[in-house]
Amino acid sequence: MKNAFLTLERWTSGFAMAVACLMLAIASTLGVFQILTRFVLEEPAEWTEVLIRFSLIWMVFLAIPMAFRQGAMVSVDVLRRWSPRAFGRVLDWLVCIATLALLAVIIWWGWDYARRGSVQTMAGLESLSMFWAYVAMPIGGVFAVIGVIGNLIDPKNTELENAQ
Repeated sequence: MKNAFLTLERWTSGFAMAVACLMLAIASTLGVFQILTRFVLEEPAEWTEVLIRFSLIWMVFLAIPMAFRQGAMVSVDVLRRWSPRAFGRVLDWLVCIATLALLAVIIWWGWDYARRGSVQTMAGLESLSMFWAYVAMPIGGVFAVIGVIGNLIDPKNTELENAQ
């Protein structure tokens, strides 16, 4: 069961990170295109700014699961270093529960916000509903829940190893 969940987590986090990288590439490409059209051709493409924001929102919410999986959660490093080794696991559980509570709020209210925003359209792209920008919150939150639980089962804590 543990190995099956970790396999699922590895697949979902990898998929989310691949899409996040794609969104960064799209934002970068559109940024260059926007600069070229605005300053070289002197014909600005207003729609690129909206799509850059859209892709950056998706990038952030889809990269978060990998950060959680690597142990880059809100943690109290001083407590971890000064506490007995047995308390470290209790601290992991406390951080996991607090993070899952925060993610539950993000998923719940993110879905509500996306649903309510479905009647709005994006400025510059009137054919595209704001639902598609807002739904990044609950989708990223679901992926992040899997990453948080994966980190609890198989802790990485790479941010502590790389800290100076």
